[in-house]
Amino acid sequence: MKKRILTGDNTTGKLHLGHYVGSIQNRIKHQKDYETFIILADMHALAYPKYLTKETNLGDFSLEVLKDNLSCGLNPNEVIFFNESGVPEIYELFTILSMFVSYPRIMRVPTIKEEIREKDLGDNYSMGYLNFPTLMAADILSVGADLVPVGEDQKPMLELTRDILDKMRANFGIELKIPEVEIGETPRLVGTDGKVKMTKSLNNTINLSDSSEEVKKKVMGMYTDPSRLRATDPGKVEGNPVFIYHDVFNENKSEVLDLKERYTQGKVGDIEVKDKLYVAIEKVLEPIREKRTMFENDKILKEILAAGNAKVRNEASIILKEVKEKLNLIQ
Repeated sequence: MKKRILTGDNTTGKLHLGHYVGSIQNRIKHQKDYETFIILADMHALAYPKYLTKETNLGDFSLEVLKDNLSCGLNPNEVIFFNESGVPEIYELFTILSMFVSYPRIMRVPTIKEEIREKDLGDNYSMGYLNFPTLMAADILSVGADLVPVGEDQKPMLELTRDILDKMRANFGIELKIPEVEIGETPRLVGTDGKVKMTKSLNNTINLSDSSEEVKKKVMGMYTDPSRLRATDPGKVEGNPVFIYHDVFNENKSEVLDLKERYTQGKVGDIEVKDKLYVAIEKVLEPIREKRTMFENDKILKEILAAGNAKVRNEASIILKEVKEKLNLIQ
């Protein structure tokens, strides 16, 4: 039997280049060698207050995220896509897992603390938000994943999963599979504004579904070296988002080296550097954009999810039964 992968995305908006290099490339690489499960984490999306409005249609968001994955080259005949809200067994497993994790342990998850600080939430966050890491653990364990390809910021979530499993094993002899973590080649892509992370909430993303015109506008507006006032001024390459993107997306390494040398010598302007970056990013996005046109039929997308939900419900029920038996719960 093939080993299993579980990975996925929050359905809080369209996927971007950070998702592509942080996780999606690994999904594509492994889809033939692993039995791959990709979750559209729509229940996770509800952890953010701005999505708790009747104007928000998480179903539409889920379909957009599914299209992003398919457009990158994930094959629905090879990969099992499912939406979190379609598998109630996950919530039941989550409830059990939550009994094995303390509030202080949740608050030690760096991602939770970072978002509370970055979004200035103060104490205005829900229990659902704090339960985010434990629900992710239930997602992973529901299919018995061997490997979880994630972005670097999600690694602490997997460490929490291991902690929960250790406690369940020690207390009740519950032996569930402990998954390995795989981080993408570019663990964390900086935002176009120079912030440490490209993220939808900061509006500093280049989306996989952006038009060529939108990409051009975003690239030309990218943050560079703030101390460089003229094209003849020597500029800094290290930590410069434009050159970070060149290193990641520009396959013409001799061109990148030439641009870096001229930039540090004050012999090239930001416009030329950004123009060449735009061309490099377009080489990545053009085939994705073209393939996206093949997946505009919502009926087909919903059928893909329905089939995936049925498959995962069956898998999760087996895991859940095993856990409940070990806990001596009457069934």
